Amino acid sequence: MKRRTEKLMSILMISAITVSMMAGCGSSTSGTTASSSDSAASTAGASETAASTDSASAAASTDTADADSTPRNETLYFAGQQWGTVNDYNPMSANSNNAMVINQTDYARVLVYETLYMFNPLDGSMKGLLATGDPEWNADKTEMTVKLNPDAKWSDGTQVTADDVKYTFDSHVKYQSSTGTDYSNYIDSVEAKDATTVVFKAKLDDKGKAVNPLKVSDYLPKVYVMQKAYLQTVEKRNNNDADKIKQDPMKDLVASGPYKPYVDNDQKIVLQRDDNYWGQASSMWGKLPVPKYIAHVIYKDNAAGQVALQQGEVDVCQEFLTDVQDMWEKDNLPISTWLDDAPYGLCTLMPTAFFNTKKAGLDNVTVRKAIAMAVDYDQIIASAMSGQSPTFDKYPRSIMGPLDSEQALVDQSALKDLQWKSGDVEGAKKLLDDAGIKDTDGDGIREIDGKNLSYKAECPNGWSDWNAALEIVAAAGKNIGIDITTYFPEASTYYDDMTTGNFDICMWSSPGASVSNPWSRAMFFLSSKYADLKVNWSGNFGGYKNADAEKLLEAIPNETDQAKLKEDYTDLSKILLTDVPCFALMYRPGEFYTVNESVWTNYPQSDDGRNIPPMDCTDGYGIAALYDLQLVNQ
Repeated sequence: MKRRTEKLMSILMISAITVSMMAGCGSSTSGTTASSSDSAASTAGASETAASTDSASAAASTDTADADSTPRNETLYFAGQQWGTVNDYNPMSANSNNAMVINQTDYARVLVYETLYMFNPLDGSMKGLLATGDPEWNADKTEMTVKLNPDAKWSDGTQVTADDVKYTFDSHVKYQSSTGTDYSNYIDSVEAKDATTVVFKAKLDDKGKAVNPLKVSDYLPKVYVMQKAYLQTVEKRNNNDADKIKQDPMKDLVASGPYKPYVDNDQKIVLQRDDNYWGQASSMWGKLPVPKYIAHVIYKDNAAGQVALQQGEVDVCQEFLTDVQDMWEKDNLPISTWLDDAPYGLCTLMPTAFFNTKKAGLDNVTVRKAIAMAVDYDQIIASAMSGQSPTFDKYPRSIMGPLDSEQALVDQSALKDLQWKSGDVEGAKKLLDDAGIKDTDGDGIREIDGKNLSYKAECPNGWSDWNAALEIVAAAGKNIGIDITTYFPEASTYYDDMTTGNFDICMWSSPGASVSNPWSRAMFFLSSKYADLKVNWSGNFGGYKNADAEKLLEAIPNETDQAKLKEDYTDLSKILLTDVPCFALMYRPGEFYTVNESVWTNYPQSDDGRNIPPMDCTDGYGIAALYDLQLVNQ
């Protein structure tokens, strides 16, 4: 259903009357604090996330908002983002689970803290937030200048300045946060030229070229700007101890965003609108976001969140919902998605199976390609994803995701002979037979050097769509005489296995759309830089190495000629499809986005002409949705 208001007006009006009598959701049992790896899992887009609270139910409304309830007609409720009691509000923390406030990914969540720019995956653009205008590189791309919006203010009323931007970067580096550790490889320094002018100076290689201009640009829409004066307060109370600073809960934060912390406990987190928010200036939004409160009940699991969505207790749901279309086609609920039809969302991720190329048998490219060829991807899309993924027929395999802007950067005609169709069991058998990889002892399993080709394919337990996808991979192995069994440990065990190379075949999701993509995805698939890391969260988990791929990966960030760029990405795709160190199992939305329109309406849709991405009304330029929402029952 896509805003079929005429057909469902009676339902909407009944729902509006009903929910206007309802208040904020609460729950009866305590939750647990999620770990940093749990937060990473949420980013990866897994379908099932563990928490330890029971499903919430609606409580009676009160006229005045307090710590227990907020008026339903002023509150936008979420599900699928926060899975445990909030442990901090610290952007430098390595262990923050505060998903509603801290999410410095490709399109950062900008409800409380703000970035310089907002990324829009629909067109790959950056919209100014704390910054105004476009960032400007000098001629040789060694320095990038950013101008701040002079209207930008902190929640204490003081101006956001270039000194704040500089101090933020310097603090990340000084205290070795994960952000500082990453970006200090690419950004040499940040200089405050004057109150509103910031210069990012790139790290240079031995030839005087920027090491990676893409990663410098990548900083702008990802990293929150923090107030210098507040950071100095945090430093003072922690005696400049790096570990203590990174563990400071920062509940007294000073930020620049439209919302501020209001309630957090083991039942929910609530943010309250800052009615003095600077963004109502004419140079920015020109008004305040419509909902006064942003709330997220801590649900036990996806099923509890789905029930709340169906009952109108949740407005925006970031969960994988099997057969989501049944909610409007069969149940006739006022529920909608960004697209009318499958895949329903904006697909930017590529959940991928990685081979451990150091394992016997899997170090053989013929074995790897045969497994990849035999997998029934159509079945994965139909069953594991319930149709919520474009097919590989529509977007053939390459480095690229299923976005037109990325597809334009690869020559598909040059890749056609290297690509494989879904479930090509006979082709896979022939490939193995021609290589002399056969079952010689009659047990149904092929061998190399007398050793059976037997492997485990793993991902975390409870991630139902991923579990289903790997069952299909295991079935493909059986069909071609390779013994593949599934192994679904608890998430913490899986993270240890994946990041230390203790696996045969593992599954993880590629980076989504971003300023640095598709380069960052190519790195994720192929970079030798990740091959020998003792603990590797970055990609290429199977330890694959290819010198030609590394040369291309190093050249692309400084390449400005579009024809050469397309040639380089095509060559990288050839390496990926020839050596098959990993293979994508599906395309997947960067964020799931399902909305119930019984209380709020006018959510972003693919065909509404507003160019607002379906980033759950909170992330990157997706936050623009909050300024357009309307109450169904005015």
